[in-house]
Amino acid sequence: MRLLMIEDNKSVSEMMNMFFTKEEWQVSFAYDGKEALEMFNAAPASWDIITLDLNLPGMDGMQVAKEIRAVSESVPLIMLTARDSESDQVLGLEIGADDYVTKPFSPMTLIARIKALHRRAELGDGNAEADEDSAETDFDVVTDHFKLNTKTREAYLADKPIVGLTPKEFDLLYTLAKKPKQVFSREQLLELVWDYQYYGDERTVDAHIKKLRQKIEKVGPQIIQTVWGVGYKFDDSDVTAQ
Repeated sequence: MRLLMIEDNKSVSEMMNMFFTKEEWQVSFAYDGKEALEMFNAAPASWDIITLDLNLPGMDGMQVAKEIRAVSESVPLIMLTARDSESDQVLGLEIGADDYVTKPFSPMTLIARIKALHRRAELGDGNAEADEDSAETDFDVVTDHFKLNTKTREAYLADKPIVGLTPKEFDLLYTLAKKPKQVFSREQLLELVWDYQYYGDERTVDAHIKKLRQKIEKVGPQIIQTVWGVGYKFDDSDVTAQ
């Protein structure tokens, strides 16, 4: 795995480098926003995971996240922040981060988050060159108006591709769509999609649902429904055939 860690605190970087070395990961470090973007833009497709501190010199971490997402909508991105502000964390998720870790953090916690995110992102790797006939018959979810393939990490609404899904957005859509009309609470989605407990941090689900809905609405009617006071469900019964 090749990881880009964007962190202005060199002590934190040096500490994490010891853990990354034990995992045998290839890691590059950037210590300010501008340097980070130069490193990322030099080879956007080469990075498997990016960790991003929000408090950076030269360019704010939020702006760095926007610039990264403008180039790649799918590279897994974990925010590192010392801020306790709920609005900062939600804004980061809405910009396109897949996860966040609040400082101070345990190195093993960050390692576990990286592994979980990479594992899910990796599910689609190695299948990009699958032939079209195979892809067409290999959908894991098929409803009247929707289909999804976990191998190619593709989803279609009314035969139109839903593009630019981050790993977590895809996993969230898959979790809901494979059980149409079943209502999932936020707590259930945190456990099923994120692989670990967020200790009641339901903002994570809401922020990802918001971004997922925006991408769905670019191709058709909304299929992620809110069940007030309970959670969310997938329902494409109101989609009209094109």
